[in-house]
Amino acid sequence: MSPTPAPSPTARVLLVEDDELIRESFAQALRRYGYGVDTAADGLEGLETLRTDDTFDLLVLDVMLPGLDGIGLCRKVRETSLVPVLMMSARGDGLDVVAGLEAGADDYVVKPVDTFVLLARIRSLLRRATYPAGAAGPSTTALTGPSGGTDDSVADDTARLVFGNLVLDTAGMTVSVDDAPVALTPTELKVLLEFAAHPGIVLDRHSLLRNVWDYGWNGDTRVVDLCVQRLRKKIGRDRIETVRGFGYKLRR
Repeated sequence: MSPTPAPSPTARVLLVEDDELIRESFAQALRRYGYGVDTAADGLEGLETLRTDDTFDLLVLDVMLPGLDGIGLCRKVRETSLVPVLMMSARGDGLDVVAGLEAGADDYVVKPVDTFVLLARIRSLLRRATYPAGAAGPSTTALTGPSGGTDDSVADDTARLVFGNLVLDTAGMTVSVDDAPVALTPTELKVLLEFAAHPGIVLDRHSLLRNVWDYGWNGDTRVVDLCVQRLRKKIGRDRIETVRGFGYKLRR
């Protein structure tokens, strides 16, 4: 059964893959589903492409690239851009996966990967990148008390959510800490919104995988842990609490 067409047919993807057969087959599949695709055969070529064209909506990076590997390229990208990054790893032991996520990637697939799986992961990342205020997903109704009244310690209006020195503007999709803007990737922002929709409530890793990454119960929960680690570095290590054996919660 074929997946549904891409929701954003004008989305542009940069695919960096050194294996010509894989590169061309994936590029053709993406174009067939309406994506604009540029390709690069190594990390340095990919970096040069990004330096001359910053309008890509998503990057797909192989880990094992000549010249500059995918992890190094991802780190370079994260110095200046929050564009969604999907890593492809040929190693089944997960070392590349962890390294890629720590470098700032939003998601990963392990090769060999079915084309339909790759398309599904790309659609999921693009949905996160264009997540609008008020859309299906984390709901601000969860920020009201049991009687329907707003908890003043959490929200002072329908768009501005306050957690101590952390402020989320759900209309403008901006985050600040101590009045200083914080740059979050689309995935990091959606994870934070998920926490903000359930303040003080423990969210287990599998729930976060379903709601943010669209993974079923068999998803790798390391992606959650590493994203939370990155969030803590940006919004404060004490703001997201680990509840050992259960998951995480956002402190009010």
